[in-house]
Amino acid sequence: MNSEESLIIKAVKKVLPAVLSITCSKSLEFFDSPFGFFGEDFWSSPEKKKVKIGGGSGFIVSEDGIIVTNRHVVEDPTAQYLVILQNGEKFKPQVLAKDPINDVAILKIKKNNLTKLELSDSSKLELGQTVIAVGNALGIFQNTVSSGVVSGLSREISAQSDFTQERTRLRGLIQTDAAINPGNSGGPLVDTEGKVIGINAAMVFGAENISFALPINNAKKDLEELKKYGRIREPFLGVRYILLNKSFKDKFNLPVDFGALVISEPGSPFGEREAVVPGSPADKAGIKETDIILGIENEKISQKNTLIDILQKFKIGQEVLMKILRDGEKKKLKIVLVEKR
Repeated sequence: MNSEESLIIKAVKKVLPAVLSITCSKSLEFFDSPFGFFGEDFWSSPEKKKVKIGGGSGFIVSEDGIIVTNRHVVEDPTAQYLVILQNGEKFKPQVLAKDPINDVAILKIKKNNLTKLELSDSSKLELGQTVIAVGNALGIFQNTVSSGVVSGLSREISAQSDFTQERTRLRGLIQTDAAINPGNSGGPLVDTEGKVIGINAAMVFGAENISFALPINNAKKDLEELKKYGRIREPFLGVRYILLNKSFKDKFNLPVDFGALVISEPGSPFGEREAVVPGSPADKAGIKETDIILGIENEKISQKNTLIDILQKFKIGQEVLMKILRDGEKKKLKIVLVEKR
């Protein structure tokens, strides 16, 4: 056995007690008759049965029962969730907070003196670094372990929600060749010291050795927000916009191929929605429809570094300098970010 194998085995033994399963069940209606609606039970009431419809993984981050997982693992508000610890104990978790931007959810169970995992700093990851994925593969096989290396950093993928079918962009992901299966979602991606550097999130169907994890620093920020404010706060600017690229620039003869074009939504299912929300920080700073927001502080807005991505780097209540383009003239505006309600 070489030294790397010894490190992996040691790390796995350290991590496993804090990794758990999360099952998802719903009460569905069934007819006992094989004829269904057209048989003898036509006038009878269907029987409701609880059916397991999904599962995932999670891990403990505090001795008093705080758990981190993916938001999409506990996304359905009408479902019933169950946390199953390594020793088989079962708990109904309380969902404390969900972060839709970073696909993080924070749960709590009523249990003390639990084994917790130490959270590392995902900003210090390096390509080629050995990583270990632990979880509940396919919702059936507990204590599934796979190892690999960091294959890429700051990756971006489009993921579809199983519950709402909506597609969202996940950014800043860790790419690894460690195998991650659907049931592994929400489990920890750890280094050889057993410290969490990511949350297993997704695999690419039809491709081999391509999996993704959310950087743990996003969850650390959410945990700090929850502890300090009792919720995950999001900075709010108050504009509706379209991200520009070369195609938009050429098609509409725009002066730049980057930035965010402030524009209303006349075709929205909610009716026409203003380009600038009245009373918002953007409104107070003087931003107008057809302005192009070029960047905030030293961050340039693009389709890979979006306005939402940039806002996440600043604190609520912080004053930031925004660069805009209006009628061919560049301007600088000072904006104080507020909490999204």
